[in-house]
Amino acid sequence: MICLYGRGVASGYAMGRAVVMGAAALEVAHYRIAPEAIDAEKSRFSLALKDTTDELQVLIDTLPADAPRELAALLNVHQLLLSDPLLTDETLLLIEQRQYNAEWALTTQGQLLGEQFSAMPDDYLRERGADVRQVVERVLHTLAGTGALGNLEAFTQSDEPLIVVAHDISPADMIRLRGARFAGFVTDLGGPTSHTAIVARSMGVPAVVALGQVRTMARDGDFLIVDGQQATVLINPPAAQTRAYESMALQYAQSRESLLTLRDIAAETLDGVRIGLQANIEMPDEVPLALSQGAQGIGLLRSEFLFMGRSSLPSEEEQFAAYQSVVQQMGQRPVTIRTLDLGADKTLDGEATVATNPALGQRAIRYCLARPELFQTQLRAILRASAFGKVRILIPMITSLSEVQAAREIIDSVRNELTAKGQLFDDHVEIGAMVEVPAMAIAIEPFARAFDFLSIGTNDLIQYTLGIDRADADVSSLYDPLHPAVLRLIAGTINAGQRQRIPVSVCGEMAGDARLTRLLLGLGLTEFSMHPRQLLDVKREILGAHSNALRTKVASALNRADSIDPDHLND
Repeated sequence: MICLYGRGVASGYAMGRAVVMGAAALEVAHYRIAPEAIDAEKSRFSLALKDTTDELQVLIDTLPADAPRELAALLNVHQLLLSDPLLTDETLLLIEQRQYNAEWALTTQGQLLGEQFSAMPDDYLRERGADVRQVVERVLHTLAGTGALGNLEAFTQSDEPLIVVAHDISPADMIRLRGARFAGFVTDLGGPTSHTAIVARSMGVPAVVALGQVRTMARDGDFLIVDGQQATVLINPPAAQTRAYESMALQYAQSRESLLTLRDIAAETLDGVRIGLQANIEMPDEVPLALSQGAQGIGLLRSEFLFMGRSSLPSEEEQFAAYQSVVQQMGQRPVTIRTLDLGADKTLDGEATVATNPALGQRAIRYCLARPELFQTQLRAILRASAFGKVRILIPMITSLSEVQAAREIIDSVRNELTAKGQLFDDHVEIGAMVEVPAMAIAIEPFARAFDFLSIGTNDLIQYTLGIDRADADVSSLYDPLHPAVLRLIAGTINAGQRQRIPVSVCGEMAGDARLTRLLLGLGLTEFSMHPRQLLDVKREILGAHSNALRTKVASALNRADSIDPDHLND
């Protein structure tokens, strides 16, 4: 038996036979072409781009009705990359100026773009480097006249549960593989916002990524167990261990089924403290899932997803339509829309650059204040959508009161502009701020007075507090949400909100980790926002917790020098 450890990105257990995707096609021939062959080589590359684009369009047009909604958006991103001048025009220039063959030119430019994405601080943007790699591989397959899936298509008629084993999985490959009974996905690469993770979560299929060498260690037909809970993959385990996992899988399935009975029950602790549970989403078509899991509102709508993977900015009308759709679907439930959270590491017109330190550069509110017309357009769309329900505006990356004043001045100017036009909007839209920079969390009092609500973005707060990039494999083990410095900043923010009588929520990954629910309750948190599929797990913890007792335990633990063990709070 072989046991591999990775990162669990979709929970649950799966057992089945391995189906191993072929190796990536990035090792290609490198040779220089004759000057008289340049035009023919450029035409060969352009034709491969067209054929690959057409292939993706067929997949989009024939997308099954029951396909995960994320797939269409991901396929569109790949189509847009195929027409992005940074990939296509620069590759043609390498063919023309350096006389590279098409494969060499494409992999050279693809590697350059991939490195630029890898240097970006945002998790989502960093993992879009995988999109570039997958698009390059697909074009290489077209140039070579080979299929992208290798032996996988031969298994699509299998009646036996199968586990896809791959270096990485593109969204187009996901579509092609829907004919088989795939019970789980395991990959060498990936993270929580990789395609495999996104699609696996939407399908409710277990997935473990970042395994390193699973594609080289597993062979077709090997029996695999995917443990999404412990982020492990077992290759050819003994019968006794298989039986144990069968029992665990049955119990897990029964527990998931029983969780649905909690959907309409109020989230209230044993001592009567009512807790708010809201959902984090990226696009309007995620609202039905949030509602099906009992979300009381949208605690975080990541608006930058409307701007990503496209060659032009979304217009005010397009943004308004998206925000309005979410607001109307949610009825009278609140919808918190975060203003654009991008940075200097990637401009919106597609001109990627690498700052000296992108994580500390011109991103989020700094980026918007430097581009007031862009900011004003988004604010107009958000305020117009507020006429259809309860909308809140959330501003990310605030570090100084001068940014607060500048942002409010622009918001006020947009309000005046809409009023002058006779445009309907809610004149009492609440304005809140993300607490994700230690400077704000340490000096929280004046910020708590300046805003109507606060939302703690634990992902960035942990990164900046500990000086650790969790995507860096060399130091990711040091990324610790239970570090006492992090917990004290969270506790201080919650306490400041209570003093100023404004709501404070947590919308980072900590909020959706049921193992940490009692800890957050002990810190005084009463509002959580998370991925919709995590809501009922967190609610179950809330229903079995005694809030006041937890506050006493956590208060004494905050004085420790080492990390808190959340399991001690379950006693």
